Amino acid sequence: MSNDTVTRADLSEAVYQEVGLSRNESATLVESVLDEISDALVRGEPVKISSFGSFAVRQKGQRVGRNPKTGEEVPILPRKVLVFRASHVLKNRINKAFKAARQAS
Repeated sequence: MSNDTVTRADLSEAVYQEVGLSRNESATLVESVLDEISDALVRGEPVKISSFGSFAVRQKGQRVGRNPKTGEEVPILPRKVLVFRASHVLKNRINKAFKAARQAS
């Protein structure tokens, strides 16, 4: 995988390399997992992935915002937003890698 954004194709390739499914089967598997996660979130169900984190949909209320160019107040309508909360395992792994990179430079 590249050092840029991880794409569906990158995930499919990783499944192909690690699991040994065909490329088509790997792509289908990745799509199925992402569809299941999306469908659960649309239904309002939280999604928890052990040692990774949890996704949930949260309702945000209406508030007043401000146009930065004009300073004009603008109402921001109520909406639902997707939130992700990383697990402690993922946070520790990221911090450990960051610390090792800092020490190497």
